[in-house]
Amino acid sequence: MNYLRENLSFDQAGITITESEERDGKKSLYMNGICIQGGIRNANQRVYPVNEIGKAVKTLNDQIQGGYSVLGEVDHPDDLKINLDRVSHMITNMWMDGPNGYGKLKILPTPMGQLVKSMLESGVKLGVSSRGSGNVREDGSGEVSDFEIITVDVVAQPSAPGAYPTAIYEHLMNNRGGMNALRIAKEVQGDPKAQKFIKESLLGIISKLQ
Repeated sequence: MNYLRENLSFDQAGITITESEERDGKKSLYMNGICIQGGIRNANQRVYPVNEIGKAVKTLNDQIQGGYSVLGEVDHPDDLKINLDRVSHMITNMWMDGPNGYGKLKILPTPMGQLVKSMLESGVKLGVSSRGSGNVREDGSGEVSDFEIITVDVVAQPSAPGAYPTAIYEHLMNNRGGMNALRIAKEVQGDPKAQKFIKESLLGIISKLQ
């Protein structure tokens, strides 16, 4: 089985941002759009048959509907593990529409979730990156079989066609102000009064990703 990662930009995924009121009266931000494309040769020269996408989407959505929390991260780790300190969102629903698998991502009130929320509210176009496993035929067709979706991560949009997505987490960690903002975010998590300061601290960093 191969580790498979497929990136889609904000526009490629047709991302829409919505806000919904939860049962407790608080509002949550959601990202909605294509999470993985089927039936075409993608930028990684792989082809996911629509039936493979359909099975993988159904399996993951069955887990979600059964009460399993499918968490996603900022950036795209090089393995299938979920790193809790980088969790930014939770997938609340997945479905098929035509050849593509769609998803609804709820932004969580974690430090990384606050970062993503601030970016989206500031107009930054974030993309998605599916993370999964499967077998890829070696006859040049690039066809994927036995595909399984583990999660869908949030990534910064590449600055040019063919470029790799900017690593949001690493960019933040390499910036002194970003490290301080993340530290503060962890210390005051759950304190509404501190969110304004955190957001303002992140805006300057966010602008560098656009």
